Amino acid sequence: MNTTSESEAAIRHDLAAAYRLIALDGMDDGISTHISARLPGERFLLNPFGLRFEEIRADSLVTVDAEGRVLDDPAGLGINPAGFTIHSAVHAARPEVACVLHTHTVAGVALSCLEEGLLPLNQWSLQFHDRLAYHDYEAISLDLDERKRLTADLGDHSAMVLRQHGLLTCGRSVGEAFLRMRDLERSCQTQLAAQATGQALRLASPELAEKVARQYEAWAASPHGTACAWQAERRRLPDDDISPEY
Repeated sequence: MNTTSESEAAIRHDLAAAYRLIALDGMDDGISTHISARLPGERFLLNPFGLRFEEIRADSLVTVDAEGRVLDDPAGLGINPAGFTIHSAVHAARPEVACVLHTHTVAGVALSCLEEGLLPLNQWSLQFHDRLAYHDYEAISLDLDERKRLTADLGDHSAMVLRQHGLLTCGRSVGEAFLRMRDLERSCQTQLAAQATGQALRLASPELAEKVARQYEAWAASPHGTACAWQAERRRLPDDDISPEY
């Protein structure tokens, strides 16, 4: 196997693991939502339309180009056009982004329905201080023209609330996008739980929130940060859970 094929195989296995872990953690939504990973040559990988997340394996992922043309479709199921709209937008606008992850969880959608959005309530949520974008709902994402508004709203952020829709995270690797999404999901769950008590909420100051956000950024860039945490997550899955069928 040459270096290029080795690199692509590693991306495929990471992406398949992310699909399996999202399902394992209950953040999937049937056959809806997507996780994409960039490949060399203006290509990226998406899930075949019709498989649940726990069914995704490294050899079932679909390769598409920037125009939405399917280049390789082992299962013959094609892709969800709405998924292409969102993911192609981010990959085209943000060349440094290796992975885009989108979810429809109850907590994420509920948070997306709150006018105030995510509050600086806890350590998980403080990492998103001044680093969380918001995009207004425009119906199911089938209009390719929405891509320019979505990426304009995202800007240079790596996390976004899709109002009345769900959550989105980006990462310089599959692992980074996954870990960021899990923290964003937990932030939503914790806020809703705190609000459900009906008690007064204790918000962190902007100064404290900024300090914690910078600490998270430093951790992600450290040798024992994202890469180490992602490998620990990968170990939750049996090796053959994401490997090719053949």
